[in-house]
Amino acid sequence: MSYDFAPLFRTAVGFDRLARLADSLPQDAAGYPPYNIEKTGEDSYRVTLAVAGFGPDDIELTVKDNALLVSGKVAAAEEKTEFLHHGIAARAFNRRFVLAEHMVVDGAELVNGLLRVSIRREVPESAKPRRIAINAAVAQKLPELPQAA
Repeated sequence: MSYDFAPLFRTAVGFDRLARLADSLPQDAAGYPPYNIEKTGEDSYRVTLAVAGFGPDDIELTVKDNALLVSGKVAAAEEKTEFLHHGIAARAFNRRFVLAEHMVVDGAELVNGLLRVSIRREVPESAKPRRIAINAAVAQKLPELPQAA
């Protein structure tokens, strides 16, 4: 499905990337592993993924082209186990999160089966709003017109 964003961009400058990002979003937002996205401060966020059964060596985090890629693969168990019920999914996964401009991944931690990735907005000085001074032009004196007698 594709959306026409043209009416939104009639008065916007430089937002043509937004339409391309919307088209690249996955169609099925639900999936494995489940995750939360939290706002933890004015410019800080946390993505938490439920990755039960995965260890730190089984998960890879990569930031590339304004995207956070999280992938996991569990090493095969050496002994064959007969499950009476197999409800814990420990299958390989790839999860992609689109990051806005100026977002920086600070780090990640794996605690009690939850992978927590800390992200913050770091806007460079050159991208912050700044006031532009308006210079007043000096009015030039017009020559006087000769007066009629």
